[in-house]
Amino acid sequence: MEGVTRIYWPAINLIGPGAVKEIGTEIKKLGLKKLLLVTDKVLRSIGVADLVANVLKDSEIEFVIFDDVEPNPTTKNVKEGLDVFKANHCDGLLSVGGGSPQDAAKAIGILFTNGGDIVAYEGIGKSQHRSVPIVAVNTTAGTASEVTVNYVITDEVRKIKMVMVDPNCLASVAVNDPELMVKKPAGLTAATGMDALTHAIEAYITKGAFRLSDTLALEAIRLIGESLETAVKDGSNIEARSKMAWASYIAGLSFSNCGLGIVHSMAHQLGSEYNLPHGVANSILLPYVEEFNSVVCPEKFRNIAAALGRNVEGLSLSEARAEAISAIVDMSVKLNIPKLSETSFNPEDIDKLSLQAMADVCTGGNPREVSVEDIKTIYWNTFRDVPVGAKTELA
Repeated sequence: MEGVTRIYWPAINLIGPGAVKEIGTEIKKLGLKKLLLVTDKVLRSIGVADLVANVLKDSEIEFVIFDDVEPNPTTKNVKEGLDVFKANHCDGLLSVGGGSPQDAAKAIGILFTNGGDIVAYEGIGKSQHRSVPIVAVNTTAGTASEVTVNYVITDEVRKIKMVMVDPNCLASVAVNDPELMVKKPAGLTAATGMDALTHAIEAYITKGAFRLSDTLALEAIRLIGESLETAVKDGSNIEARSKMAWASYIAGLSFSNCGLGIVHSMAHQLGSEYNLPHGVANSILLPYVEEFNSVVCPEKFRNIAAALGRNVEGLSLSEARAEAISAIVDMSVKLNIPKLSETSFNPEDIDKLSLQAMADVCTGGNPREVSVEDIKTIYWNTFRDVPVGAKTELA
């Protein structure tokens, strides 16, 4: 091993049933006086946001709620949230939700301390100053935005998802309480769980992977293989929810420090163009992209297959990587992940989407060199529901 490896994750991490009850103590340690609670309308309606708000009330911490975050947060959401933050003289952020509220809160925090328009921060490390303190309470086992240096905001004008990679957005406190996840419907649990699997697999095979990221990613894959189906079938199973919370968390730590690949590059375009939920987009694309990638790192796909419960003893590398792809496909089928042809996807957009995906910041981490034509082919194969079998000869 050569050189210096720089690793980022939140200074304080609270994980496990009842973890959210500890946030009052951490907020007071940070010296915060008034928080903007960033969430969405769904979490307000099912009582999850209010449950967290009650912890603040019990701790005698002032706050104001901003619940206008959309499923794919927009520049408009960010500006409106920042206006509320300023108007109420807040000094910290409490994000409650999955990836959308978390990403919106990061953007608000970065803009408050750095100024300007959020569009200017697209890319890697564009801000100069650290965000105001963020206490990130995660409510889905999937996106892991509560622990990462990434956030994604939709530019409504250009109809693209802007990916920001910026250590200045990192939360001060990350909270993963599986008790907040039990009310999530089966479809959301499946999509976010497959999102976590995508994070883990892409982190494991990305060009930037290293020993620690590999260890975290492979353990996340194993935990997801053990618990996701149960969490979907029985959302009240706290053991399965806890395993998924851990899986999502450690997959996030992994990819935040080593990068992702073209599943995300391509999924970002589906989210911005058709407002397709990020977890669903990742889930649909995952087997097709990994069939493409598996030819350059078959040894890692052997390990992925084993982590997902497949017996690879005595198999050739080609056979073992096919088992990995088969395991991903089987999981998608069992969890009723939709097909791309069942969404609002328009194949006439493939040329445009492929060019945008090629330019996405995640593309550089893909383990196999990729061209615009490769991306077009993957979109087409996914749309046409071409059977996935990892039959390509090893390169």
